[in-house]
Amino acid sequence: MRKRRVIKIVVWVLAVLVGVPAAGIAALLLWDGGIDTDPRRELIRGVQIDLRTVSTRLGPVEYDLYGTEGPVLLSLHGGLGGADQGRLFASWLQDDGFRVLSPSRPGYLGTPLDSGPTNEEQADLLAALLDELGIDQVGVLAVSAGSTVGYTFAARHPDRVWGLVSIGGVSKPQPGGAGSSLRRAFLTAVGEKLTLLTAQVSFETIVSATVEETSTFTGKQQAERVSYIMNTPHVRTFFEAMFTVTFPYPERWPGTDNDAAQARRGALPLERITTPTLLIHGRQDGDVPFQHGEFAAERIPGAKRHWMEHEDHLGFWLSPGASQAQAVARTFLRDHAPGD
Repeated sequence: MRKRRVIKIVVWVLAVLVGVPAAGIAALLLWDGGIDTDPRRELIRGVQIDLRTVSTRLGPVEYDLYGTEGPVLLSLHGGLGGADQGRLFASWLQDDGFRVLSPSRPGYLGTPLDSGPTNEEQADLLAALLDELGIDQVGVLAVSAGSTVGYTFAARHPDRVWGLVSIGGVSKPQPGGAGSSLRRAFLTAVGEKLTLLTAQVSFETIVSATVEETSTFTGKQQAERVSYIMNTPHVRTFFEAMFTVTFPYPERWPGTDNDAAQARRGALPLERITTPTLLIHGRQDGDVPFQHGEFAAERIPGAKRHWMEHEDHLGFWLSPGASQAQAVARTFLRDHAPGD
């Protein structure tokens, strides 16, 4: 999830609010935004989280663990995420016999940044989490900014990973980042309320801004995708849940800012990855450009790839072809998961 999109949405609503009496601004500041932060809430029908925190040898980690039997899949969320986003993004595997372990990476929700800011420290922290939970091996489902940690974890702890799927993953240095004072100003409680207000006034505005930000679509393609999301009930429900798990901003900003710093570092150990790997990337990804998928494919030995034609950063979940892409990933995970 990218910060530019948040800024764009907030700028739009600020334009609407220009000239609003001071009383209206005061009322906005007092409004709680209606954010549900219950650690045991339902994200979408049938997908409930139960967040808890464990103290590992390298620091505390917040996580959700769904399921009681079957191979474990480690779901690594992207920017403005957390354990709830990781659980949501893996929900397409709800009934496939996997346990899903979704941690909040350092700087997100209940995992403090000092548990491990660098990719290497986060990879080692994941290994410590597995030790604490008594889990020997996992498959890894890494999304967007979470892929830098997924790649590093697979390279540093090959004996702990039986398979790796990266979706829209960052794989090479990303210039710029989220650290500007302007972005910091918007990713606050006030900016959060402005975004939530926009959603209540016109949810289509949120969808449209998201599609514009996460794609290189033409105007016609953007309009078609917005219409598809708004008018396809299960897709709209997923989008609404995805939107919800970016709040509260202040609890997700430190990790998002840190992810940008790590992305600027680059130099991921892609050539050292020996685990079976599947790379999924949209050719019209406007958030993490398609070149990141190609870059990883050229460097990870034996990596398989599934390029989504005419798809954006969120096409794996929100496009008409989502079920096809998910079927490819599902087959890959089943083929490589350990048996009983």
